[in-house]
Amino acid sequence: MTDFRVLSDTVRVAPQIALSDMAEAAALGVRTVVSNRPDGEDPGQPTAAEVAAAAQAVGIAFVHAPVSGFPDEAAVAAVGEVLAAREPVLMFCRSGTRSAMVWALAMRQAGAEPEGLREAAAGAGYDLSRLPL
Repeated sequence: MTDFRVLSDTVRVAPQIALSDMAEAAALGVRTVVSNRPDGEDPGQPTAAEVAAAAQAVGIAFVHAPVSGFPDEAAVAAVGEVLAAREPVLMFCRSGTRSAMVWALAMRQAGAEPEGLREAAAGAGYDLSRLPL
């Protein structure tokens, strides 16, 4: 079983997922997978195109919003658009930290309170105490 961590009632975050994890994501009701991982970051990681094909094969939408370092406006906007649908989402990157960061920034732009976002991330094992929300 993959390490899918819960950030909210509709958002899970994970370290790098395998293509075979899509069946589990679909069984959990995930409607969209968001990759916050740039292609080629590590040797052997699946490309965005490979993850998209695996997601689409089980009926899950795919969004590639890569983050290198601090999330940029484009990534936050793309994630915000996905989150606005209020459907089950799985976000991933190498460790899950960048996904938790971009989730928190998008939620903050939507009006969520910083401390609640930090607490949710901490509950999933991600320290966002230094993230400017």
